[in-house]
Amino acid sequence: MNVNSLKMYPTTSENIKRVAVTREGQHPHLLLLDQSKPLAAIISDLCSGWTLQNADDYALRAVEPSKFFITERNRVELQNGNILELCNSPALTAQAIYDEINSSHNLEDKISSLRLLSEYSGDQTFAQEFINKKGHLSLISMIEGKTYSGEALAHTLKAFVELMDHGIVSWDIVEPRFIQTVANSLSQSKKSTTTDATTLQSALEILESIVLNSSEKYSLVEQEVTPVNLVHHLQSSNTDIQKSAMALINALFLKAESARRKKIAENMQSKNIRNIILNNVMRPGASSSNPEMAHQLYVLQSLLLGQLEEKQNRAADLNDQQCMKDITDLRRIAFDSDGDMSPSPSKRHGHQKDYKKLGFQNLANPIEDFTTVPPGSLALDCMIYFAKMHGENYTKVVLENSCRADDHDLPFARASIELCNVLCDILKIGEPPSEEGQTYYPMFFTQERPFEEFYSNTIPTFNKTWREMRATAADFSKVLSVVKEQITRSLSDLPASFETFRNKLGKLTYSEITKIWELERYHHEESESQAKPIVELREEIRPEILELIKQQRLNFLVEGSLFNKKVGRSNNNKDHFWFCRLSPNHKVFYYGDVENENTSPSIEQLNNKLPVLDLREILTGQNCPHMSTSAQRKKAATQVSLAFSLKCEADNDCVNFIAPDEKTFQMWTDGINALLGNPMTSDLTTQEMDILLSMEIKLRILDIEGVNVPEDAPPIPPPPPNYDFAYRNI
Repeated sequence: MNVNSLKMYPTTSENIKRVAVTREGQHPHLLLLDQSKPLAAIISDLCSGWTLQNADDYALRAVEPSKFFITERNRVELQNGNILELCNSPALTAQAIYDEINSSHNLEDKISSLRLLSEYSGDQTFAQEFINKKGHLSLISMIEGKTYSGEALAHTLKAFVELMDHGIVSWDIVEPRFIQTVANSLSQSKKSTTTDATTLQSALEILESIVLNSSEKYSLVEQEVTPVNLVHHLQSSNTDIQKSAMALINALFLKAESARRKKIAENMQSKNIRNIILNNVMRPGASSSNPEMAHQLYVLQSLLLGQLEEKQNRAADLNDQQCMKDITDLRRIAFDSDGDMSPSPSKRHGHQKDYKKLGFQNLANPIEDFTTVPPGSLALDCMIYFAKMHGENYTKVVLENSCRADDHDLPFARASIELCNVLCDILKIGEPPSEEGQTYYPMFFTQERPFEEFYSNTIPTFNKTWREMRATAADFSKVLSVVKEQITRSLSDLPASFETFRNKLGKLTYSEITKIWELERYHHEESESQAKPIVELREEIRPEILELIKQQRLNFLVEGSLFNKKVGRSNNNKDHFWFCRLSPNHKVFYYGDVENENTSPSIEQLNNKLPVLDLREILTGQNCPHMSTSAQRKKAATQVSLAFSLKCEADNDCVNFIAPDEKTFQMWTDGINALLGNPMTSDLTTQEMDILLSMEIKLRILDIEGVNVPEDAPPIPPPPPNYDFAYRNI
């Protein structure tokens, strides 16, 4: 039977699904399954068609893609073309498997039943029936008693995982003996066969679930396995085993007490374990193609970086000798070339000058700069790490700022404190790992102290951006926002090493960030401008803007302009200029000669006039009489493009103009066209229309800043059946 052919026949209702129903030893049926009809009635009809008694003993089960029993709750998942199987009900199936694994003396039969159990246990309906029969307790007894090994044990453990994953019973039911037996199977598995791999993966998943979901069993698991003991499973070639081992490591890490968690973090950040993760788990294509492994690596990264939360929220102790020594070392490394480690009291006044150059706020007692949390003492740790591990870069940053004017020097200490806050915010230090997170940075697994190294690679960028922006103290927040953007964008490619990160960061200069922001803003506005509501709004306000431009043009004509009477290259400067303006009521043009080009005569001073009603058309360029062919050799090329003439209605006389510049030409031709009722077609009008439309739309949608405008308006709901709610006669 070609199942795909079922999809060729259109259904007449959304409630009707065309499916195939099979039964062992029977011919398959093509069924129009009515979703509005009770499932029990459909099964009864099928049983009648195959002459089967006791329809309650049967159920429908999906054959593909996922095998599950069809219930009233999940039947909505059925699609046209699905293949279903009429089989024994979940209760009968569960009873048969339960009886077989508890009473059969034939190992092969038991293995077969356990295999079926592991297949069926993923279905919640079956799992509920099997658990109702205390089948899960039987599995616990088998595991505790070490009844099986090899394939039988693999199916037993897998079935138990599947049953418990439904959350029907609590993980608190397991006892120490069970945990010990499952933990022992981790070391007994040889990982050489499929069954051993299944056993190992299931055992890891069971222990992870106990740690995460039981209320008091964590300590029992911790006694049997530790994260360090699980690391060798990360070297497995089986990615599922790697994922399950990493999940158990994270579970133990997450549930551990504070002191124990620190120890786990130290072990996981050791060079040997980091190399195992880098070379096996993070090998090219391994974790990136496995979302579950990516999530586990993200969780591990979050837990490791989360160890900094204590320092982040701990203010520096004013009496802490180590903190005082670190601050002294910062000054010494930057300014003392003679290696003086313990300066005498007589030098302390000079040291305050050094502390000022280092950017401390409290010069008498710099340790007070680290009493604000966050980042507290974490910032000091980063600074001393940078000074000792990257001494050359540290000295360069400090001395470069020492040479700048006071207004333009970067306060290194303040910048470090604020930068640490930014880095903590980017990495979400102090927040628990999210259930959906998958973003991790391989470069953090290449260093024993990744956060301090992260800071050491970003503080030079802060200094560089400060210099590029020519910033002063008043610009500190603006520079910090740019630096945060540079860091965030450099992390977006998930750099594999700090060198790669540094190279990307170096390319994202302030000018480059500015270009990116401008381009993104343009694309955002361009995208929004194409949305149907914005298009409709633009067309609605276009007449208003056009009228505004028209009034501006007419006002320009009312103010009047000075025009050149000279045509060609004549050197006669007498009477070369004349002035023209429109009357305030827009009915008459007044014009006349002027002797001084800097004057602006009033209407009363202009002797000639031209009623607007007498105008017939406006001529431009070569069409103007004063730009005739006979004068072609005499006139300048630029004058042609600036020439226009007003042709009168009564005769062929024209009033001729040569605008002094392009803007005046476009303003006058637009204004005259507006008076004549013609469209204003100049480039200046188009440009101003675009600018004003854009500004007006931005102002009108200012209240929905940051909200994505849908391309289409939401559908209008149908009217109510009556309007009794609108008015009631009381």
